[in-house]
Order: sequence, then structure tokens, then C-alpha cells
Amino acid sequence: MVPVGWDKCGVSRRKSMKKPTFLIAALCCATAVCNLTAQPSPDTPENRRKEAERYLRATPPKDLFADVADKMSVNVPPAEREKFKASLTSSLDLDALTKAMTDAMVKHFTTEELKALADFYGSPVGKSAMKKFGSYMADVMPALQAEIMKAQAKANPGQ
Repeated sequence: MVPVGWDKCGVSRRKSMKKPTFLIAALCCATAVCNLTAQPSPDTPENRRKEAERYLRATPPKDLFADVADKMSVNVPPAEREKFKASLTSSLDLDALTKAMTDAMVKHFTTEELKALADFYGSPVGKSAMKKFGSYMADVMPALQAEIMKAQAKANPGQ
């Protein structure tokens, strides 16, 4: 004979009743947390600015401009390269450029776009890609300049 409040296996019915209730509560909490984190941030200027600043922390303008100066210096005689890079980078007002970049991102991108950029460029693969971007642009620029010159020549054949 099974005591009152116990099932045939000797497990208290009260405990077995609590387990499903606990599991249901835990699933509800987990679902609520997932829904809260999965929802995109509202597309407001404040959220755009927050994500733009996060992107710029992942890709600091100082590093970007130093890389550009380094790539541009290959067109300068070797003896003058370091002086050229120093003059270019020391003359930049990084605060003004960072503000201009942030303001432009807030103006042109949505919160979710900025979040995606910050997520990607903050990741190891994004950081690796960004390190290669200057070299990529250095390879592309001569072809781009040549095509622009051809287009200008076609647009102005008599000049």
C-alpha cells in the first residue's frame, strides 16, 4: 500500500508537482530575457551616438589616420617618410575629426547599422580586416585614379 501523498515509485507528489511549476517559471524567465535582449534598440539620435562611439572605440580614428599616413608615405622619398608621417598626423585635430565622424554616422546610419558595424569591427575578424583595409585601398587607388582620368577625358574630349 502507498502512503497518502506519495506515488507508486515512492516520490512525493508535492515534489513532483513543484518540478513542473519551477521548470515553467524558469522557461518563462528565460524567454523574457531572450526577448528583451533580442529586441533592437530604438532608433534615436542618442542610441545612434552611443553605437557610433562604440564603433569608434573599436576602430580608433588615430589608428585609422596613422595607417593612412603610412600608406601615403610610400609616395614620398624614403629619407623623408618619417617626417611626412609625423607632419601629417601631428597636424590633425583628432577631437574635431572624431566629432565630425560621430556626427556624420549619427546622421546617416541607423542604430542597428551602427551596432552591426561596432560588433563586426570590434570582433577579431573585423579587427583583422580593418588592418588590411589601408593596404587594400593603396592597391585600388591607382586604378581608381586612372578610371577617373579616363572618365574625365571622355566627358571633356576637346580638353
